[in-house]
Amino acid sequence: MRKIALALMIGVLPAAAFAQEDAPSLTSGASMGQLIAEGYEIKAAVPNGKSFVVFLQKDSTGYACQMTTLSRAVCGKIN
Repeated sequence: MRKIALALMIGVLPAAAFAQEDAPSLTSGASMGQLIAEGYEIKAAVPNGKSFVVFLQKDSTGYACQMTTLSRAVCGKIN
């Protein structure tokens, strides 16, 4: 399971790390719902103890969101 999660992360992070475009209209404090409404797609979800880290991507911009409950997540811009 960890190997699969690592492979998914490796596939998502390089595109986000080398982004050359302007920042999206959302700030790093955006909620997962706002990001999805803006067109971000969930690319991977990785268990992290009692929570999950969800990776979202749109074009070459990526976010990582730590979900502590089904209704609460803290998101931050990766690039």
